[in-house]
Amino acid sequence: MKLVKVCGMREAANILEIEQAGADWMGFIFYPESPRFVHEVPDYLPRKSKRAGVFVNASKEKICETVSLFELDLVQLHGNESPGFCDELSRTGIKVIKSFRVGDEFKEEEVEPYHGKCDYFLFDTRTSLYGGSGEKFNWKTLSNYRGNTPFLLSGGITLGDAEALKAFSHPKCIGVDINSRFEIAPSRKDVQKVKHFISNLKT
Repeated sequence: MKLVKVCGMREAANILEIEQAGADWMGFIFYPESPRFVHEVPDYLPRKSKRAGVFVNASKEKICETVSLFELDLVQLHGNESPGFCDELSRTGIKVIKSFRVGDEFKEEEVEPYHGKCDYFLFDTRTSLYGGSGEKFNWKTLSNYRGNTPFLLSGGITLGDAEALKAFSHPKCIGVDINSRFEIAPSRKDVQKVKHFISNLKT
């Protein structure tokens, strides 16, 4: 497990610091209901870290417009987007991550129609909200995931989880997505915490 995505970024200085801390991907949330909603282009956007835009039930037109404006590398879909919608976006050339909420058991039938339509999956904790709850789910349930689509692990991951994450093994897990547990305030990340986490995870 090598890849670390830091989600919910917004402020230029913080973006630069988190990029320098070693984030592989950075997430920008374009969902107006989120306290981390990005309403304008920051003065700095990452140049080494890949840029992922997070959307919830947005139109294809709105997504494509934002991809162009922010020069996004990836689009992360957190709503009720259909396999057909994911496929349509993929055909525009953008990499697509589809998020799924995992509860007490992993439901293969929920993700199965999305194989071949998305580049990556993201498995987060099941909640009534769209997006992060800051809570963990039982990663062991993912032993029931036998698909070929690579995935990121998300949901309430903290600095203290680095060792457990190194012990977690799944052939399709490529990395983790961190957010609220590394914040000083919504969208503002604690740079030292992120740096320690990345260092711990990758050594």
